Amino acid sequence: MSPDLRRDLDLTEDLVARLARPMPTPPARTDLRPLSDADFADLCTTLCGQVPAEGFWVFAFGSLIWKPGFDHVHAEVGHLHGWRRAFCLHMVNWRATPDSPGLMLGLAPGGSCRGVTYRLPDDDRPARMMRLLRREIEFHEDVDWLRWVTVRLPDGTPCRALAFYCALPGDIDYVDLPFDEQVTRLARAVGHIGSGAEYLRNTVIGLRASGIHDRYLWRLQAAVAARIRADHGLG
Repeated sequence: MSPDLRRDLDLTEDLVARLARPMPTPPARTDLRPLSDADFADLCTTLCGQVPAEGFWVFAFGSLIWKPGFDHVHAEVGHLHGWRRAFCLHMVNWRATPDSPGLMLGLAPGGSCRGVTYRLPDDDRPARMMRLLRREIEFHEDVDWLRWVTVRLPDGTPCRALAFYCALPGDIDYVDLPFDEQVTRLARAVGHIGSGAEYLRNTVIGLRASGIHDRYLWRLQAAVAARIRADHGLG
């Protein structure tokens, strides 16, 4: 076990609370094409037809770990090669605003990461797929970030799972920012559902609860905590 799994986070609940403030819901983005009910139905049918015979699995690397929002019959840590956890998606709503943009966690190409691999029940698959899609995506542009990935379970068994927000350079909203700029955005961006710092803290806590240490996120939470303290004159 990594020693950091036993340490307290630098990014405390009190520091995150200093960013909390009511924010208006921003207008819908006009540069993206919303998915219609018919679009969702077509996508749901396509993805249900691609579910492997071994079952319907989802690979979670961020908020689906600490707030999955769906039923599952099994969950265990999986290791995904070829993709790494990264704050690589430009955000101007939800946990940010156009005036103070933030970052969303995605999977960027290269490296590897561990996350939680969920198996969903086999019954009523279209309804379960639809709830998952409605939770995770909103626009046609989001569909490009859905991928079936091969995750290696702890016993070495390969598992084909659905992953969200697998983003590539050149994709809309994809950014590859220097570490210090990531820190600044996450320490300051706040939207109508909360702050980037809150999301980062919840994700690190969720990973820790699953026995996962992510060196990048651990370094990031410490740096974001230091930036918030500096911004608020806390020494």
